[in-house]
Amino acid sequence: MSVELLTLLFFGALLVFLMLGTPLAFVLGGVSVVFLYFEMGPIGFYLLASKMWETMQSPTLMAVPLFVFMAILLEKSGVANDLYDMMHQWFGGLRGGLAIGTVLICVIFAAMSGISGAAVVTMGTIALPKMLERGYDKKLALGAINAGGGWGILIPPSILMVLYALLTEVSVGRLFAAGIGPGLMLFVLVTIYIGGRCWLQPELGPALPVEERATWPMKLKSLKAVILPILIVTIVLGAIFGGFATPTEAAAIGVFGSLVATLVNRQLNTRVLHEASIATLKLTALVMWILFAAHAFSTAYTALGAQSLIADLMAYIPGGRWGALLFMLVILFFFGMVLDPVGIMLITLPVFLPVVRDAGFDPIWFGILFIIMMEVGYMTPPFGFNLFYLKGVAPPDVTMGDIYASVYPYVIVTLIGVALIILLPEIALYFPRLFYG
Repeated sequence: MSVELLTLLFFGALLVFLMLGTPLAFVLGGVSVVFLYFEMGPIGFYLLASKMWETMQSPTLMAVPLFVFMAILLEKSGVANDLYDMMHQWFGGLRGGLAIGTVLICVIFAAMSGISGAAVVTMGTIALPKMLERGYDKKLALGAINAGGGWGILIPPSILMVLYALLTEVSVGRLFAAGIGPGLMLFVLVTIYIGGRCWLQPELGPALPVEERATWPMKLKSLKAVILPILIVTIVLGAIFGGFATPTEAAAIGVFGSLVATLVNRQLNTRVLHEASIATLKLTALVMWILFAAHAFSTAYTALGAQSLIADLMAYIPGGRWGALLFMLVILFFFGMVLDPVGIMLITLPVFLPVVRDAGFDPIWFGILFIIMMEVGYMTPPFGFNLFYLKGVAPPDVTMGDIYASVYPYVIVTLIGVALIILLPEIALYFPRLFYG
């Protein structure tokens, strides 16, 4: 049977089972194992088992449950309330200041948690009602939370980056370092957008009245809210980039820091620990199935010879390697509208990585572009995860249509950031070279 026909059957079977509603990890793993057996026979099972065993022995894998546990504890610790009060006092006197302060909190949360939903749910609960009460434009406020919440997978530590590193065999530390520059750049771009629009249209984000603005002694006193978050971020990232700890060891340090933060805010109890532990167990089990599916898919894909077929097809795309890169980013954009990021990772990375390497692109640099496109997927209709997280905590008068309409300017700003990283690769590669040589 020809490679072309096998490829059509393979992806056709995947599409049929996905349309039937079967979980993606099971579809990828199950279909891949069946095709692997018919292509290689029983030896394919041994090959798959050996790859899984090798992955299970990777110390990096331990970072996933640790970062998840840390994120959940921080979400329940009350740190976000203190941070928002501080931002309210410092930025409330500016046009659009509450929205800018909100996205700054999202940066801090991203540097503490490593997942996307934590900042969206927290800011949707705390910041959104207060912005709406102050007369902020609904779409401006919703979009700011949606965009800022997505940075949890870009600004280190990031669980999605850990999975990308495991699947592509690149350095987790270098990938973490590469996320710093783009994360800060996107914060600056979003801040410029919010500040610019509110300067031109003051009614979108009115400044607080003079009598309600905080005095300097109040502002200085409020800075104590950032002590614990900054300490956790500094210890975790400083340990990784300073070479004092591996990402896994730094994750364990982060868990200890989040326990201390929860204790200091008097939220540490058996109920919180139980809920955080159960949520961590569920997500870790999901990751194991994802890794099995990823190895089964890449092994079957290679055995079928489809990798060379895709590479040949890429050669027909106009524009050479830059045309191929643009094509891959467009595919990621449309996949992000209908699939979750981990599923996109499972489907595309075995196909894209050989093309990326053959084109001479840095896998770390491409990894940052990949993560940002996943971030765009989190906030684009119809199935962006952040859209539904936000709807779940938004006031009743906020409709799904409002949330959908709010994201488009922020998507454009984020895509401008992608273009800047393509034009200036040092935005992503400066910190890896600085920390690792």
